[in-house]
Amino acid sequence: MATVNENYFNLQGSFLFANIARKVEEFQKAHPDADIIRLGIGDVTLPLVPAVIDALHKAVDEMGNAETFRGYGPEQGYEFLRKAVVEKDYAPLGITIALDEVFISDGAKSDVGNIQELFAEDNIVAITDPVYPVYLDSNVMGGRTGKAIDGIFEKVVYLPTTAENNFSPDFPKERVDIVYLCCPNNPTGTVLSRARLKEWVDWCKQNDAILMFDSAYEAFISSEDTVHSIYEIEGAREVAIEFRSFSKTAGFTGTRCAYTIVPKEVTARTKDGERKQLNPMWNRRQCTKFNGVPYIIQRAAEAVYTEDGYKQTRENIAYYKENARIIREGLESIGLTVFGGVDAPYIWLKAPAGMTSWDLFDLLLEKVHIVSTPGSGFGPSGEGYLRLTAFGSRENTLRAIERIKTLSFK
Repeated sequence: MATVNENYFNLQGSFLFANIARKVEEFQKAHPDADIIRLGIGDVTLPLVPAVIDALHKAVDEMGNAETFRGYGPEQGYEFLRKAVVEKDYAPLGITIALDEVFISDGAKSDVGNIQELFAEDNIVAITDPVYPVYLDSNVMGGRTGKAIDGIFEKVVYLPTTAENNFSPDFPKERVDIVYLCCPNNPTGTVLSRARLKEWVDWCKQNDAILMFDSAYEAFISSEDTVHSIYEIEGAREVAIEFRSFSKTAGFTGTRCAYTIVPKEVTARTKDGERKQLNPMWNRRQCTKFNGVPYIIQRAAEAVYTEDGYKQTRENIAYYKENARIIREGLESIGLTVFGGVDAPYIWLKAPAGMTSWDLFDLLLEKVHIVSTPGSGFGPSGEGYLRLTAFGSRENTLRAIERIKTLSFK
């Protein structure tokens, strides 16, 4: 008789964004004429840039000719894209990355969820709180978290990341084997300083811990006192795995392409204490469970690194960053407390006194027809906050702020 993975029953209700979608659908059915503005899920709205579209068309034409047709590609990604990653994303930072340390995938979400397969069930995981839900939920599925008691998983080490500690979490006081950091952070939109990241790398080395560094929003960084790659930090190659994505950098949310860097120096122990490299393990995992990103998509991603592609995608990023400024300053103008919106496309809004995250979500949806994301969905320390995204159109961003200004929060 087949038995199920009972860890799934420890997951807390439906996935956050699915729950939001359900509530919005119910509201829309009850109010069919409502003009809803969606500033909740971090999905881009600008179309793919011309350089990417041109590359897609060319690659599609290649697939229509026997001489240039491509079948199964390398699970690690085509060399042309991995080479572009190495030469354009890392070499300008003075970082040396080998081609076989780059793994092209269909999304950072997939990789941060799948990477936990490399680790034994008894590893202790630390996550910043609030946090992108995939870090936690994938480890729940993997059996590392235990059961949730009042929303807190008994075996997870939570690292509060709040205004009170300037969104810079303290080091764990207990044993931890794996740490997840997201910088720029989703959902708070904040960054950790270069000095603090150096301290985290040193802490991981001293405590024999692996650092999962999610850098999906790197392209939005404006501050100078942070890093564009964790490998700018001395010693990071020994402890850190870095996740990058074309989703927000180049609008590939529906096109699907990302990559993960697994340096050969990163190791973990067997039960007998023997050191094992994670790079060949991840390679084996990908070769076994993944057939690679389609050729036409990888050609499109390669175009992001061309002169035109870089210029065009950076113009889109600047558009979203201006939306973030409009939201941030608009909310501040009516006395609300906000964070983020400078180095990331997210604004972290503090709920007025006496309101929960879902209270504020409901207020915005019901009174001014704006969809947001309740902070409590990102973890216990997210309670009392709301995330807004800058990925809407300029028109809708301006309209949303004007609507919010009509509300009374007293």
